[in-house]
Amino acid sequence: MSQPSRLESDLITPITRFSPGFFAVIGCLLVVIAVAAYAWLHQLVFGLGMTGLNRPVFWGIYITNFVFFIGISHAGTLISAILRLCRAEWRRPITRMAEAITVLVLFIGAGNILMDLGRPDRALNVLLHPNFRSPLLWDVTSITTYLTASTLYLYLPLIPDLALLRDRVPKRRWFYRLLALGWTGTPRQQHWLEVAISIMAVLVIPIAITVHTVVSWVFAMTVQPMWHSTIFGPYFVVGAIFSGIAALIIAMAVIRKAYRLEAYLKPIHFNNLAVLLLVMACCWFYFTFAEYLTTFYGNEPDEMQVFWSKITGPYAPYFWTMVACCFVVPVPILALRKGRSIPGTVIASVLVLIGMWLERFLIVVPSLINPRLPYRGGIYHPTWVEGAITAGAFAMFLLFYCIFAKLFPVIAIWEIREGQERGIPETVERLKTYLPTEGPAGAAQPATERWGVWR
Repeated sequence: MSQPSRLESDLITPITRFSPGFFAVIGCLLVVIAVAAYAWLHQLVFGLGMTGLNRPVFWGIYITNFVFFIGISHAGTLISAILRLCRAEWRRPITRMAEAITVLVLFIGAGNILMDLGRPDRALNVLLHPNFRSPLLWDVTSITTYLTASTLYLYLPLIPDLALLRDRVPKRRWFYRLLALGWTGTPRQQHWLEVAISIMAVLVIPIAITVHTVVSWVFAMTVQPMWHSTIFGPYFVVGAIFSGIAALIIAMAVIRKAYRLEAYLKPIHFNNLAVLLLVMACCWFYFTFAEYLTTFYGNEPDEMQVFWSKITGPYAPYFWTMVACCFVVPVPILALRKGRSIPGTVIASVLVLIGMWLERFLIVVPSLINPRLPYRGGIYHPTWVEGAITAGAFAMFLLFYCIFAKLFPVIAIWEIREGQERGIPETVERLKTYLPTEGPAGAAQPATERWGVWR
């Protein structure tokens, strides 16, 4: 067996070494998860009365978390697929981190639905008594499809690295051998792997867009004030990509620091993602402005009650904090080149995640408190049970991600090697095809000949 290269050593060593800091982090996460488990048990025993949910506010923080986590799932599969199809070479160190976020966070999002149901066995009603006219069934179908496709899309590029780990990590050889599926790296295997990855990259893009569109339809198919909107589909998709990119940037910064991967996750990667984040911030503001402007211009009484509750009423602090976190503060940071440094990008991303969680909360709760039905108006104050379970959901996601990072390379080793060996010459050749060809004497071809006009 050959000696491991520096590339292999840099990316495999963090998997096999366990520092005291790692165990400290795992211990803290387990404590939070244990408190959340106790809160859930308390809710199971005493019912949903232990939460702030009531009539007419039957959705609260749990559904806010569900929409938020499903949105973050767009960080991986969608972004990775687009960058891969565009042959963006700078994608290579970040795609696997992004794809892992997608798969892991989907479990957390679906888990919040079980919390909201109160009794987990009620989830079986969707299967035992399906109603095909219900957007809830559409939601279950689309998320299941997305989870399956994203898992396959994460697994396929892992296979060459699993085979490498099978040969380099003797203590876990049985585990990696099982997952590597007999990969030996023959030209035939490589060909079919590239074909399979390309097919999945094409398939997952419409699936990812469909998922968050269907999530938005769970709201938009009702006539609740400020939910019955035709732009909710693209509005949710834009918000999902927005929060997904922010989550990916934070994950990259943490992994870079913890695993000392400064040579692989360079400032240029953060800069490029920061530009994407800036574009999505502008798109988010456009959709938010359009949504609220049409509501204000329509002046429908029930909708205006929700509208003013957000703008000047009891939810105004949340609304203006959301605007500040999603647009007012991040945009100047990201617009300046100096602001797109690693610390600046991380600060902007943290603000975006806070703002996007508030946006989901403001979509869910104020509309339910002010329904069209003849209620006097509801109230909603989350209890410690919901707070503990929410903290546990975030801790569970971080725990899953830590375990993933200790089992698999967070950066695709074979893709980095491929980029070093083939990526540079292929990029040069591709660049030449973008530029005008030169004539036999070395001069550029005249414009009149290129376009065939003005002769």
